[in-house]
Amino acid sequence: MGNWTDHLIVLPILLPLAGAALMLLLDEQRLRTKRAISIGVILTLIVVSGMLLQGISAAGFAGQPVTRTYLVGNWPAPFGIVLVADWLSAIMLALANLLGLAGLIYAMARWDTAGPRFHALFLLQLMGLNGAFLTGDIFNLFVFFEVLLAASYGLMLHGSGKARVTAGLHYVTINVAASLLFLIGAALIYGVCGTLNMADLATRIPDIAGTDLALFQSGMAVLGLAFLIKAGMWPLGFWLPSTYAAASPPVAVLFAILSKVGVYALMRVYLLLFGTEESPIPTFGGDWLLYGGIATIIFGTIGLLATRTLSRIAGYSALISSGTLLAALGSGEGAVLGAVLFYLVSSTLALGAFFMLIELVERQEFGDKPTAQTEPVFDDEYVWAPEAAGEDEVGIEIPGTIAILGGAFIFVALLLAGLPPLSGFIGKFALLDGLIGLEDQIPVSTWLLIGLIIISGLATLIATSRAGIDLLWEPSDKPQPVLRLAEAAPVGILLAACLALTIFAGPVMNYMERTGASLEDRQGYIRSVMSTPRLQSNGEGAR
Repeated sequence: MGNWTDHLIVLPILLPLAGAALMLLLDEQRLRTKRAISIGVILTLIVVSGMLLQGISAAGFAGQPVTRTYLVGNWPAPFGIVLVADWLSAIMLALANLLGLAGLIYAMARWDTAGPRFHALFLLQLMGLNGAFLTGDIFNLFVFFEVLLAASYGLMLHGSGKARVTAGLHYVTINVAASLLFLIGAALIYGVCGTLNMADLATRIPDIAGTDLALFQSGMAVLGLAFLIKAGMWPLGFWLPSTYAAASPPVAVLFAILSKVGVYALMRVYLLLFGTEESPIPTFGGDWLLYGGIATIIFGTIGLLATRTLSRIAGYSALISSGTLLAALGSGEGAVLGAVLFYLVSSTLALGAFFMLIELVERQEFGDKPTAQTEPVFDDEYVWAPEAAGEDEVGIEIPGTIAILGGAFIFVALLLAGLPPLSGFIGKFALLDGLIGLEDQIPVSTWLLIGLIIISGLATLIATSRAGIDLLWEPSDKPQPVLRLAEAAPVGILLAACLALTIFAGPVMNYMERTGASLEDRQGYIRSVMSTPRLQSNGEGAR
């Protein structure tokens, strides 16, 4: 049966599926058991993701083949289900499961008691995310999209409330329509090519001609529209700020990567089928990505400056992040791809931390105290007000809660705005450097994108500073709330990951650049997937 490590690729799908199925057998009173199962599953997913990431990077930097293919059911490509792990899917798996760990820890402070079946839905959404990053064919990409969306529908409504239900209904309606477009596009492509395996599809495109080519392009356009809805491109992403603002904090942490799934699908499908000079349709959709991304950045920037609500600031920040990624993809490849991936990871981690931090900051304003019995970090009732200090004192003592929340808030604001010295600045600087170095004669559209990246960062700094002054640094006579370990720790985990990106920016950027180069290596991907042998009955075959 080969080495046991050959089966690691399927574990990110099987583990959360098995965990969710087990928890559906338990009633809601078995909360501690459910928490233990969820934590055990996600910690195992972190280990598996780390092993895949380490194995792929070690092989890649040693000059060995990187792409690993798993034939589900031992059926060869393109006839069976194929799972593919490479540079890109490995980093996306690690990112998704790290966000899942942070969101679950945060939920255990109190949010997993706000509605039924939280843990089962949470694991099913992780399963859908992991499957979407690993699948090697378009139909199973649709299947895993539906799994993660079905789970997200329940999670979106978790915690009830009028605003959450209203946003949830809009979210469900939009994504059901996007799923219908996805299915129509996949059906058109299959009708023309007779396959939905991505590697096999890339080999068949050169043989498409005449009316079949027009039909194929129509199918790809419909499929791309579905991806862009999920990625949040304006005007298709009008629903995103309200939906993300209404979601409960641990759910919003996973939602931070949902829009990136659409970006991932575009990178995987677009670059494989159309994104290189060898492709028969090399420029298909590129201008749409560029100008749609620019429009999304403009819309998100205006929204940032127009709102004073932290939750909506986070939603518009997610739009700006998606718009930046889409526009950079549409502007060209080469040096840009590595920077795109670095920025994707940094901005997603920052948004995940921001969504959790928002509730803690606004609880300070509105007095919403958690009910779960967890260990407090600070439990002071110190009143922070000017009159509390004596006339001969130099300054005012800052309570521990405000010090931690304020410091974390500044950290997140710097990350999202792209200011030095943190990873947000490194990602944006690498993007600008890559865009400038694309061509000898830089087009106007590229200069516009460069200007918008800088302006959106300034707008983010203005919006977050204004909100921070209103909610954190303005003197108040309200007692400070309890900040508990289960709430502070996950924020710290994601911010520590961003700090690690900053400290180890050189090796990380090297990995991202190698990932970008692998996305341009169409023949390498096709060869790896299509030439994977079946396991032999005598156990001598290997995946």
